Amino acid sequence: MLCDDIKYLTDRALWETENLMKCIPDSLWKKRYDGIPMWKYFYHMLYSMDRWYINPYDADYTNPEFHTDTLADLNVIPTEDERLTREQMEDYLGQIRSKIQNYTSTLEDAMLYENPTNCSMSRFRLILGQFRHWHRHMGVIYGFVIEDTGKWPYVLNMLGAYPDSPMPNFY
Repeated sequence: MLCDDIKYLTDRALWETENLMKCIPDSLWKKRYDGIPMWKYFYHMLYSMDRWYINPYDADYTNPEFHTDTLADLNVIPTEDERLTREQMEDYLGQIRSKIQNYTSTLEDAMLYENPTNCSMSRFRLILGQFRHWHRHMGVIYGFVIEDTGKWPYVLNMLGAYPDSPMPNFY
């Protein structure tokens, strides 16, 4: 079933996202790349996962308590006072993980052809589109980490085993 593959790959991608966050040294958390701090690149990616993986038009969706109108917008350079802590982001990722895993555990193949309420796109299109966006931004963040630390965060690949050692995991 397609939904089994979606769940399998989503779980792996969520693990890689958590590992990547833990691979970012504290010294890089606030470092700016093209004017944007590392934490904002990560928040942009997480916020998009939260909004777009299931239904971007969900009337019951609520933004995280720390969200502001431009916080996820990579076209807006934040002030020095504007920041998210690693703890806020870890908690937010945990909420997103639970939400997405609950969703994928109930998803059935026939549902992939359907549009969520108030949405003009199919569930399959939303999931595939989010994988595209999610991994593009993970690649950018991987690049920053590799360039600044010389270390490569671990990637599970299609069939690779989850590491036995606790995160962060590097090659």
